[in-house]
Amino acid sequence: MTAIACLLLLALVMSGVAAAIMRYLPRRQSAVVLVILILWLAYVCAMSWSGLVASSTLRPPPAVLVALPAFLVTVLVLAPLRVGLRIAQSFPVWLLLGAQVFRVGVELLLHQLWRDGLVPRLMTYEGGNLDILIGLSAPLIAWIATRGRAGLALAQLWNGLGLVALANIVARAVLSAPGPLQTLNGDVPNLAIGTFPFTYIAAFFAPLAFALHVLAIRAIRAARPARLVSTPPDT
Repeated sequence: MTAIACLLLLALVMSGVAAAIMRYLPRRQSAVVLVILILWLAYVCAMSWSGLVASSTLRPPPAVLVALPAFLVTVLVLAPLRVGLRIAQSFPVWLLLGAQVFRVGVELLLHQLWRDGLVPRLMTYEGGNLDILIGLSAPLIAWIATRGRAGLALAQLWNGLGLVALANIVARAVLSAPGPLQTLNGDVPNLAIGTFPFTYIAAFFAPLAFALHVLAIRAIRAARPARLVSTPPDT
């Protein structure tokens, strides 16, 4: 049941990401981004399903090969390059902030994985992982960011806190996974990272949260004032 929940969360989040990309990016650019995302998800699936990610003897650890590249795209492209700024400015700031609500689902999934014996307690909100607070506060911060300069300043502070919370859980996940980097010994090791479909937590959900923070920071710093204070469309 936990695997089904993970796949459902993946489908829901990916559908939202795809819808936003098609809505706000130019057609050709959105097609390229969607193809890259689909190929990445397929690559992670193949690596995880084959059992390679679960190996703790290969060097470099296969888990690094399914998570690090996604983070590097943000570090090397979205954060420093002009194309990253164009992408950031294509989306409403409130959407980049509010989309972080998906982290609530990820944290609930991690809690269930702990109950299943696949991750240590220290990776859950009961064990000091405060990432769920970022997800819970995301809709409120998205609204506050539409209220003017003070709201935007608060949103930037929240982005910083969100990055700290994300770094905290990523470090806990890496240092509790079986292999040469394991220095945190909890009640159980982090076995989920090498188990399909839970590899997507490290290879899709975490990099997505990182990318959203970086895009939001760039958008708030560079977008026109009129764009920044625009309110969400009526539904």
